[in-house]
Amino acid sequence: MSLSDLEREQQQAAITRDDPKFASARIAGFQYLTVAVFIFLVAGFWDLQVRNPEFYSERAEENYIKSVPVLAPRGRIFDRDGRIIVDNHSSYSLILTRENLNPAHLKPIADGLGIDYHDLVDRLARMRGRPKYEPIIIKEELSPQDLAFVDAHRDRDTFPEMSLIRAQRRLYPENGIAAHVIGYVGEISDAQLDNADYADKYHPGDIIGQAGLEAQYNETLMGQDGQRRVKVDNMGRERELMEDKPAVPGQDLHTTLDLDLQTVAELAMDGRQGAVVAMDPRTGEVLAMVSHPSYDPNIFSGRVPAKEWKELLSDPAKPMLNRAIQAQFAPGSTFKPIEALGGLEEGVITDDFKVHCGGGASFYGHYFACHKKGGHGEVELHKGIVQSCDVFFYNVGNKLGIDRIAKYAEMAGFGKPTGIDLPHEASGVVPSTKWKWRNFRQKWFAGETISVAIGQGALTVTPVQLATAIAGIANGGVWPHPHLTRDAKVEAARKYNVSLENVAKVIYGMYGVVNEGGTGGRARIPGMNVCGKTGTAQLASTAMVKSANGKMKNNAWFVGFAPRENPEIVVVALFEHGAEGMMAAPIVRDVMKAYFDKKARNEAPLPALAELELPPLLQPVRAGQPARTEHP
Repeated sequence: MSLSDLEREQQQAAITRDDPKFASARIAGFQYLTVAVFIFLVAGFWDLQVRNPEFYSERAEENYIKSVPVLAPRGRIFDRDGRIIVDNHSSYSLILTRENLNPAHLKPIADGLGIDYHDLVDRLARMRGRPKYEPIIIKEELSPQDLAFVDAHRDRDTFPEMSLIRAQRRLYPENGIAAHVIGYVGEISDAQLDNADYADKYHPGDIIGQAGLEAQYNETLMGQDGQRRVKVDNMGRERELMEDKPAVPGQDLHTTLDLDLQTVAELAMDGRQGAVVAMDPRTGEVLAMVSHPSYDPNIFSGRVPAKEWKELLSDPAKPMLNRAIQAQFAPGSTFKPIEALGGLEEGVITDDFKVHCGGGASFYGHYFACHKKGGHGEVELHKGIVQSCDVFFYNVGNKLGIDRIAKYAEMAGFGKPTGIDLPHEASGVVPSTKWKWRNFRQKWFAGETISVAIGQGALTVTPVQLATAIAGIANGGVWPHPHLTRDAKVEAARKYNVSLENVAKVIYGMYGVVNEGGTGGRARIPGMNVCGKTGTAQLASTAMVKSANGKMKNNAWFVGFAPRENPEIVVVALFEHGAEGMMAAPIVRDVMKAYFDKKARNEAPLPALAELELPPLLQPVRAGQPARTEHP
């Protein structure tokens, strides 16, 4: 570029700067920027002071107002006679207020209270998404040593983030009585909070029902927590009460359980593995429910140590499994009354139908043995039920076929949950041609029916299903819905148009099982018409059953009801590895006897006043005698 060109550009720039239009444009831009900044500030002021003052006021209050939860006591749980099964007891819990939390204090706090430091850090991490004014409970059921530690360090303002709150903690029966029915409470888990059904209702740290009735009726029992809002100084010390919202206690739960029968059933199962279910067949009310081995729900009232929880879950005896509603086993010969009713209804059994039992029979090229090696000889329906002849029922099942067997099994309630008001009930299995094709893409072979005919093969049931099934037979074709609470909304009983004459024949056979030298004689109660049926369910081959430790012995079942006419109670006992069904009969007998003994006591007339031996001061005054005025 030449010197003359550079001079011309400088002259042009000077002219532009001196141009009034250029200067006014720069001024206008600065004015617009100033107005924009002013509008932004005014808008922020408007939002802060006018449009949403409550929000910002609350945020400011968080700096000096502390919110302390007032925990609502859970509702109590009662038995049918109004006796307390589950109560609450007063205790202290420790919370950390997160507004003034010093992370450096966590380790000494954890050490002083005997809690795991890493677990404490994890619990705080789970609260990151929650408002800081929400405290976190870090330990329940504080011991005297814990309380001394808190008082000593709080008074010296060493750890101002620590606060004590009163709490009502669960008090469960000792020795795990009714543990699987009642269940337990515990802190909500991360997995539950990830579930939409829980996340919308609960927060981290909440104590909720985790099993049994505690979980099923959690919203009824839980109540609503209250809140105390207090002013605190910069050290977290309370200076003034701002708000005191009381907690609303949870509602009480009245169950159908009878503690007397429950205790007898628990004692009858002592040292055994299995389950007992006692039910009123007229209403479906469950009078007792036992699952052994059990556990102590009291250990769950606080946080369960990871090691202890792992031991419970890994225990081969499965103490956390509610066998009454979750154990799915072959019913063995307890299935025969249902099959017998199906045979009568379908016309494959008549009064003239007889089978010769020589100890076994061949079907489809395979020999099926009877449980009595020498055989039962000539067998008709009544004898077939009384002596539990396998050969008789092999023939009945072969005539019915698998799909008609399935029809009556499903009528009795097998293959689907009963709908009892407990979580996680199992369904069991009712095999059929459709079932096998749906699950295995294979056709059903006729030879498979023979095992199902005596309650073996793929057929599995739960104790509560079996109790309900036999209750339907005892009721003449009316199957109740089992339930555990007096106020539960219970569906109407299922009714099927079965012949009462056919039902009577089956019941007569079950009467003979107990009272005519049948397989269930151990369930007999003098003066009471008890009906029942034994069941011996194989778990494996004969070689495995004879294992040295005896763990592979057959399961023993017994189901009974009484009295024969208008029955009032049905009881099922599952004795795992009990070898033979007759071994489970005394369990049922003991529970039934307890029921009728209690009924007799309650119905016995009270003695007349004159018959009572009263102390002198309480003796009635006879006519003509002065009233006694002396004092003790």
